[in-house]
Amino acid sequence: MTTPATADEFETHRPRLFGLAYRMLGSAEEAEDTVQDAYLRFSGADRTAITHPAAWLAKTVTNLCLTRLTSARARRERYTGPWLPEPVVTSDGTLGPLDSAEQREAVSLAMLVLLERLTPTERAVYVLREAFAYSHREIAGTLDLSEANCRQLYRRAERRLAAGEGRFEVPARRREELVASFLTAARDGDLAGLERILAADVTWWSDGGGRVGAALRPIEGREKVLRFLAGGSRSFAAGFTYTAVELNGAPALLARDGGTLVAAIGFDCGPDGITGLRAVLNPDKLDFVRRQLA
Repeated sequence: MTTPATADEFETHRPRLFGLAYRMLGSAEEAEDTVQDAYLRFSGADRTAITHPAAWLAKTVTNLCLTRLTSARARRERYTGPWLPEPVVTSDGTLGPLDSAEQREAVSLAMLVLLERLTPTERAVYVLREAFAYSHREIAGTLDLSEANCRQLYRRAERRLAAGEGRFEVPARRREELVASFLTAARDGDLAGLERILAADVTWWSDGGGRVGAALRPIEGREKVLRFLAGGSRSFAAGFTYTAVELNGAPALLARDGGTLVAAIGFDCGPDGITGLRAVLNPDKLDFVRRQLA
């Protein structure tokens, strides 16, 4: 039976567990469901057998995520158009402390997309090591693997991620300036202004999930992206209102049609300007941000 003491104890762990589940799944909604499943298991468990609640809960959430990832991979292979993670407003500490550039990169939309390249177990090892500073011994205990196996999985994950899209160390101030310039161009419908801040090899991803109109493939190159936006993309101008916000540890924009949130746009930045734009348009994936803002 759940007691107030059990519920209160679990609540002290909930933010950390949500951060773990979100990094594992790339879905805020599924992360919430996973944490709730962990709560039900915690409340029904023999408390005398749980010596370290934090470790027990982390192991439970990790295993629940591994189960979900197995089915999620099949669903995402059938997904309509590019798949992007559900964005999360992070200025309120929802994903925990993001005090360093490494912590911010670990929850960026770009990194969460890259993590899709890993097997579920590789992803668990990488997230526990990078985001939560678990030792390989602690990871081994969480996943019921040998310490040597965990080290091997971690090295394999590093190699796979290193072979992914290039990532650059861009000062936070420069990122803010680029996003502010994009915001000004979007409000004014100024494609010439936008051209000045887009890198030549910029890529546009839009995730409509088959629910709303969106490009079904990534659009690559400055000219093609500008042509796409000028051709009536519902994510640029068209009378929308834009506001700046921090999503997944980085400056981003929210687009509204009237009072309705219709897009969340994240940015990848490099030495030559904006190198990537990730527009989440799928209404289902905007629900968590809507609730955060409410």
